[in-house]
Amino acid sequence: MQHRHLMSPIKLRGHTLRNRIVFGAHTNNMSDMGLPGPRTAAYLLERALGGAAMIVAEPMPVHRTGVLTRGNFLHGTDAVIEPFRRVTEPVKDAGAVILQQLYHIGAHGDSDLSFAPHWSPSGHVSYHDSDGSHRMTEAEIEELIEAHVAAAVRCKAGGFQGVEVWAAYHSLLDQFWTPWSNTRDDRWGGSLENRTRFSRTIIERIRRACGEDFVIGLAVSTSDAHDVTLSVENLLEIVALHDATGHVDYITCGHGGYLDFERLMPTFLFGEKLTAPVTERIKGVVRHALVTSEAHVRTPENGEAIIASGQADLVSIVRGQIADPHLARKTAEGRAEDVRGCISCNQMCWGRRSRDYWISCLVNPSAGREWEWGGDRFTPAERPRRVLVVGAGPAGLEAARAAAERGHRVEIAEAAPQVGGQFRLAGLQPRRGQILELLAWYERQFDRLGVRLRRNTFLEAEEVAAHPAEVVILATGSLPDPEVRQRWLPSAGPLPGLENGGVWSAEDVMRREARLGDVVIVLDEGGNWRGVGTAWALAEEGRRVVIVTPDPFVGREIARTSADGPARARLARAGARFLTEHVITRWHGNGATVRSLLTGAEETVPASALVVATTNIAFDPFPETFPGKVVHRIGDCAAPRQAPYAFHEGRKVALGI
Repeated sequence: MQHRHLMSPIKLRGHTLRNRIVFGAHTNNMSDMGLPGPRTAAYLLERALGGAAMIVAEPMPVHRTGVLTRGNFLHGTDAVIEPFRRVTEPVKDAGAVILQQLYHIGAHGDSDLSFAPHWSPSGHVSYHDSDGSHRMTEAEIEELIEAHVAAAVRCKAGGFQGVEVWAAYHSLLDQFWTPWSNTRDDRWGGSLENRTRFSRTIIERIRRACGEDFVIGLAVSTSDAHDVTLSVENLLEIVALHDATGHVDYITCGHGGYLDFERLMPTFLFGEKLTAPVTERIKGVVRHALVTSEAHVRTPENGEAIIASGQADLVSIVRGQIADPHLARKTAEGRAEDVRGCISCNQMCWGRRSRDYWISCLVNPSAGREWEWGGDRFTPAERPRRVLVVGAGPAGLEAARAAAERGHRVEIAEAAPQVGGQFRLAGLQPRRGQILELLAWYERQFDRLGVRLRRNTFLEAEEVAAHPAEVVILATGSLPDPEVRQRWLPSAGPLPGLENGGVWSAEDVMRREARLGDVVIVLDEGGNWRGVGTAWALAEEGRRVVIVTPDPFVGREIARTSADGPARARLARAGARFLTEHVITRWHGNGATVRSLLTGAEETVPASALVVATTNIAFDPFPETFPGKVVHRIGDCAAPRQAPYAFHEGRKVALGI
């Protein structure tokens, strides 16, 4: 086996985990009025059916002062117990061990959701919003200890086989551990013994209340972004102290925190296997607990390398199993090449969660819809049909694959020499090669499923009409707006000065078709990677880049993914200039007149070329209908949007054939 270490079983407090892959705790925000329902149940079950050894369910707030998202489960009530049994029993029947994480965010609460003061050790500031927090009294500390225990007891009654106590990312327990955020002078502050008293008491009482066969994990994290957070040496000392009690069965180590949030769910801007060096050191100080490495353990290869090298006993692959819920099963079957890889974009997982929606996945639109779509398993079509897909961008690729998975005979025609459309161009931006890996995965799946892929094939309407397919799926995409109309100049019409030449689309740039010169203005109306990534590519080539955007900051749309800050930092280090809250009123051929949306003041910015990333226009060259055929229009040819909606429509239309 290529992944024999990763797929080997291991013992955990009386349980035998069938491999070393954990579907770790994360906020999926899928509760229904605070209770787990069909969406939650099917989401977790799909990963159990997919072979994960252990699943740590959505964090449960332990107290009214710790509610952080609209989709959190109810705290402090037995009403959750019976609904949870309907979640946990099927997961256990599918062969996975299931735990639930318990959390309190401490100072970093959300008043809009909790309508309560944020309780913390010392009343310090919140890094979630601009609020302050409440310094807990000793009675309140005792109240929170008992709240953790009561939550653990409910978890056991709900069928969970253990709990994970959350002390990562500068949460409440971490705030007690860290001298910067714990300035108390009573028995809960000062010495290491005092600062860890809160967490040790919680764990000891959970063990007493839930018994010796109940699994207790401890979630910690590491960060070197600020010198006030715990050093690795401090963390090792704290972990060893908890391990010595014999109550903690595993330690899971994440990355980043509330002071460096962009590292917490690291995008493609960061390297992989981020905590493996630290978990290797943790393994050196524990005597009882297993150690789990998390944070950008993206692939089976990542997991195998970590386990084989002794850097951890388990790996938490979260986004990788959101992208492909059957990652573990495919790996066990020797089919790791069939795993659909996460592209580390955060667009629909953290990106939706950050807007307080339930999470999904850009490359796996069934995530969050398993209860209605049947997960990533396909029901054969009642009557196989011949299907023609026109266009091999995201929408066409997913439509062709999913239709073939259901048994249809599929042909896909692509006008370009390579599949992917504009999505392939995104994969040519700095550090975005995971997109190209995904496109290669689609081609492997086409080979496996017998999909006929025709490249360099631009079909005319007559050819589509004459094709023997019963179903035609049009996924022809979109094109840049040749008139460069700007959203925040709604009455202006086409950009004045286009006739002067030197104006290129972001697509022209990434296709290497643009003649640019040394100084380039990038007009970015979308605030997403189409503009930001193209500007970054130009800056890395050594060109002087000026980004003009109507938004208040560069990368506004990718702020939801926590990647905007690192992206701006890289652009700034490469010498890019930012003109925010500006529009372009005229292109002169050797520069642009820009106008401030705040003051109306104008200035002329010299440049040798203008690159535009404005809203595209749908490209649909075909008649509305083809007699005798069922016709579907999906993706950008229906309306230009971002990639996740194209993948979604591709899957949805295939399920309906």
